[in-house]
Amino acid sequence: MARLYADENFPFPVVEELRRLGHDVRTTLDTGNAGKAISDEAVLALAVAEKRILITLNRRHFIRLHALNSGHHGIIVCTVDPSFVAQALRIHEALEVSHPMEGKLIRVNRPG
Repeated sequence: MARLYADENFPFPVVEELRRLGHDVRTTLDTGNAGKAISDEAVLALAVAEKRILITLNRRHFIRLHALNSGHHGIIVCTVDPSFVAQALRIHEALEVSHPMEGKLIRVNRPG
């Protein structure tokens, strides 16, 4: 399964469901960075240092960072979805078809 890093605004119920599906997910809270308002560049650098795929709802900023430098282990940008289980399943499925993720950015959107 995938090694993921969820940024500070990513919904924790989705993280829990991804863990239940077998993914190794670290969060901003796990790394001691919660509430510190670290920059998006620093968030991505942390994911890179830990060799993790970044998952985020902050689409615009991370799409821009990917365009500037694809030297990362993958970025998944998501739309907000109140169905946390469904969102986790879509991320899980996207990871299965997009492996390996190095240098890739994929979008996981809420249907409809």
